[in-house]
Amino acid sequence: MGKRLRNEGLARLLAEAGWMHAQLARATNQVGTENGTPFRYDESSVTHWLGGTVPREAARPCILEALRRKLNRHVTYTEAGLLPPAQDQPVGSAGTVEELIELGRQDMDPSRRSVLGAGLFSVAMTIPGWPDVLGRIEAVQSGRTTRIGMAEVRMVTAMTERVSDLDDQFGGRHARPMAAAFMVNTVARYLHADAPDDVRKAMMAAASDLCYLTGYMAVDEGLHGLAQRYYLKALELAGASEDHLTYCTTLRGMSVQAVDLGHGTQAMRLADAAAAASPQAGPRMRAFLAGQQAHAAALIGDRAKSLRYIREAETEMDRAESRSQPFGSYDPSSLNYHVSQVRYELRDVAGSVRAMEQSDQLRFDVYRRARVRHRATLAERQLELGHLEAACATWSNALDEWPMIQSGRADDRMRTMVRLVRPHTKNSHARALFERTRAELPRSMHT
Repeated sequence: MGKRLRNEGLARLLAEAGWMHAQLARATNQVGTENGTPFRYDESSVTHWLGGTVPREAARPCILEALRRKLNRHVTYTEAGLLPPAQDQPVGSAGTVEELIELGRQDMDPSRRSVLGAGLFSVAMTIPGWPDVLGRIEAVQSGRTTRIGMAEVRMVTAMTERVSDLDDQFGGRHARPMAAAFMVNTVARYLHADAPDDVRKAMMAAASDLCYLTGYMAVDEGLHGLAQRYYLKALELAGASEDHLTYCTTLRGMSVQAVDLGHGTQAMRLADAAAAASPQAGPRMRAFLAGQQAHAAALIGDRAKSLRYIREAETEMDRAESRSQPFGSYDPSSLNYHVSQVRYELRDVAGSVRAMEQSDQLRFDVYRRARVRHRATLAERQLELGHLEAACATWSNALDEWPMIQSGRADDRMRTMVRLVRPHTKNSHARALFERTRAELPRSMHT
């Protein structure tokens, strides 16, 4: 057996990052946990990698992503002296629609879910600006035998609204494959059909909105790499159709995803890009965007900017209150949720609880998934204040509705509930809740 060659590429990147071996190991473990594949690497593991031992396939993208986040730039497998995993194939050679069809086909197929789940959320992913996507989709060409009109566009829009309703009420675990199947079997055919220019643009805009929604549902399931791929396709389709609204909404959605994962700098950049790319926005749209800017600013510790943006969001929402039609689902409940998140990041836990309680009171009944998640979050913060019995009551309300939804993020909140309640079972309220969780939650949530 030949002598292993030292991995000089990885050594150079480690030196550039200014990391000790243990720091790379911890960062790799963190990315793996985020992706649902936790590792237990330590400094000796990194020593072996530097000495020429090849990390196992599942770990390689996590090592690369850890280095990308530290260096704040793109890092290739070649640069790191690593072979890419078999499923980590480059994209971009096919047209936008062809790539979207392949993405949707994989998402429809339960046998491919493990491959999709292996995709990582990347802070180094290039986000195209509005001029980069404006009008550019070579794959959408006319001259096919099928011809579509505005009736087909309205049908796609209506179906997207129905899927969104299902997601709000029942979670995205079952709704997302339905959306992917509709995208592949119907929408893709319409994108290739012959149509007048105005109909073609309207269809691409409708497809962009569906793509954004599908990415949002992937976030809900914790499939962050998959969500990013859907979001990028939504941006490309929005640009092709000159649909500023969906382009800005998608950038904001990507900022929400980055906030959820704790990547404050990336979240701020995306939230600012969404606001900057929104010309002549109405007051509710500005509230929608400023609320996310406030949350991202709070996450990076910029108190002044965060408070300025949340005041802007409140002012714009007040201006919009006389209008009956909300911007998507952004309403006073959503604004209070952002106020709660800002206050929590700025260490005002009591203020965060008050705002979250107000959000819960104002939330429409149809938003069941959000209600379960946010009530569980409220309970966690009530417990943080020492209000154990109030927390147990709030958790119990969340648990009442949890069986009706299929949501990875809601499941995570239930696992957290079990972990936080367990040490307090000497209290009768906590003990009753804990016994209820043992009866109603899967055993896997208790580990």
